[in-house]
Amino acid sequence: MVQKITFPDFIAKFPPVTMPITLGEDSHHVFGTENDPLSDAVIAQFIHPLETAVPDDEFTEYIPCFCIADTAQFVALVWWKAELLNYEYVLATFSFKGELISRKVIAGTRVEDGKVYRAVATINEEYEITIGEGVSPDGNILFDATTSNTRFLEILINGEVA
Repeated sequence: MVQKITFPDFIAKFPPVTMPITLGEDSHHVFGTENDPLSDAVIAQFIHPLETAVPDDEFTEYIPCFCIADTAQFVALVWWKAELLNYEYVLATFSFKGELISRKVIAGTRVEDGKVYRAVATINEEYEITIGEGVSPDGNILFDATTSNTRFLEILINGEVA
């Protein structure tokens, strides 16, 4: 019989951190070194129900990054999802009962049509999220500044990310 994992067990996989924090292209290396990977059972129970895209393949990997410390009315978790040519930092907020409030991809790298799209996010002490994003047509050397822009989100007091 497979033991059901509780929501507190899931949260425990994400060490609490205080803001500010920046998520860049290589941040997952630190999280992958410091945090244990999520088990298939945890992924199936808590992450897969939130996914809307094509189901994972054998190359998809999830790494717990952190839990935002000191949130009063919700739980905020960030994980890194790695797929073939697509890497995402996902911010998900939950009620204390484990019900999803909001889910957003806030940073990452993806390759599409021969171009590399990159986004870096910073979350500050007020839970405001600044996302800088742009395109590199060759993946490394060239960066087209005309494709860059900045987006702003925030985690509201009720846990909604808007």
